[in-house]
Amino acid sequence: MDQEVDPALAHTDVVSLVPRDVALKSLPSEEPAWGAVVAMMLGVTALLTAEFLPSGLLTPMARDLGVSPGLAGQAVTATSLAGLIGALFTPRLTRSFNRKPVLLSFSILLVISNLLVALAPNITFLLAARIVLGLAIGGFWAMAAATTIRLVPPSLVPRALSIVMSGIPAAMIIAVPLGSYLSEVASWRSVFLLATALGAAVFVIQALALPRLASKGEAGLGTLIDILTRPGIGAGILAATLVFTGHFGYFGYIRPFLESVTGLGAAGVAATLLAFGVANYIGSFASGVMAERRLKLTLIAMPLAISVLGLLLSLLGQDVIPALVLVALWGFAFSGVPVATTTWITRMVPDETESGTGLTVASIFLGITMGAAGGGLVLDLMGATAVFVAGAVPLVLAALLIAAKVRTRVP
Repeated sequence: MDQEVDPALAHTDVVSLVPRDVALKSLPSEEPAWGAVVAMMLGVTALLTAEFLPSGLLTPMARDLGVSPGLAGQAVTATSLAGLIGALFTPRLTRSFNRKPVLLSFSILLVISNLLVALAPNITFLLAARIVLGLAIGGFWAMAAATTIRLVPPSLVPRALSIVMSGIPAAMIIAVPLGSYLSEVASWRSVFLLATALGAAVFVIQALALPRLASKGEAGLGTLIDILTRPGIGAGILAATLVFTGHFGYFGYIRPFLESVTGLGAAGVAATLLAFGVANYIGSFASGVMAERRLKLTLIAMPLAISVLGLLLSLLGQDVIPALVLVALWGFAFSGVPVATTTWITRMVPDETESGTGLTVASIFLGITMGAAGGGLVLDLMGATAVFVAGAVPLVLAALLIAAKVRTRVP
């Protein structure tokens, strides 16, 4: 599994840009590297588990560190801000490196970050440790799609991307409900130690399963500018920022809402967040089919649905059953966002997938940063219910922007 793969080989849409006889000779094998695809999915799971953990551990973390929940929630802000930097600069700084050791380095940073968070004596130390995590997540996401599409023949790319993206709901199931429950029976620090062990295990699996892949594409600043100036790309990047601003304005503060508004204890919070994760996991497969057939509709419908569900949660969330149902539906709706966004950018920028994905990931992390920071401010000033009203605004704006400006076919 450690053989060198020529960068001109095993790509997806780029194959269509060269003569068919050359393209066929360029593919070393029609056999997909499913083990490597699963290793990529496990990387997504481990990294995002660490990213999402504060959402389920916010209350005990804030109590232990002696800060407000809104300030503790800035652990998400620190991670996403560093992720933005990592996504923008990793393709450029690592363009001359083989992709396997670069991907493995992100798993090492994940282990270091989780261990430091578990030992953090104060909020400043914790935020610094989360910056390390953010750099790893941003770098990994910038390369994930471009790496995955080189592991399988072109006809299997949608299936491979779906497998890798299934790591997102898997992380939500592990991080938020399970993390919330374990923090009550043990401690939030113990949860981060478990996340450290998960990261170490993923490192070993990736070291065994990932092939060596030479870098490809230009990855310079000029490339990013070129991508942004292509028809409809700039609007799509801005829309992705707005969608993730609204979603993470909600998601980062779901535990305080369920505790203070719905009145749930630790077990109830864990059960509700488990419903979110399971619905998200199921939805990831349904939304993959929808994105493949009706991409623009998926891009518009998902943020609109999340905004409506957030507003309904602010109105009906004081009762347990409506809150449970709405949170589950929200999980299902959000599943389509990363799948559709990734499908969109790989379709629109087939010649510079790594740089295009990096740009999209950077916009997503900018949205997470604004959502986490804004949500924490609204939480501390106006309460948990107001978070779910304010978050609807960028989601609706995103849907309108996509409808008016975003293209889903290369001109």
